[in-house]
Amino acid sequence: MLDLIVKRFNNPDKTITFNNGKFEVVEIKDIVIGKATYEPKWKWSKDANPLAGTKFCEVEHLGMVMSGSATVAFHGEDDYTVLKPGDIFYVSPRPHDSWVIGNEKYISLHFIGADKYIQKEAKV
Repeated sequence: MLDLIVKRFNNPDKTITFNNGKFEVVEIKDIVIGKATYEPKWKWSKDANPLAGTKFCEVEHLGMVMSGSATVAFHGEDDYTVLKPGDIFYVSPRPHDSWVIGNEKYISLHFIGADKYIQKEAKV
């Protein structure tokens, strides 16, 4: 048994790439942590859904925004919430869309849901 494990996202265990973004995964024991990096024009329902096979994201998330801004909008609702750097967020698995706001790259860490994020067609 190891008493200390150190990993970095510059050498992830798995990288899922899609239009205008990527999702990197690091696994430590039974814990899976993800890092989302989305370009300014990224939108889940346009760029990620072809790999996921669903119209909207249906994964539960608990995470923290590191840089940039993005939205969360639940399917069938007109309003949305903007996530900004420093925000810790929880998103239920109810179908939702998301898109980057502004011209800055969006980066967030995911502590729940990283193990289920776009499992089809994952590229290592």
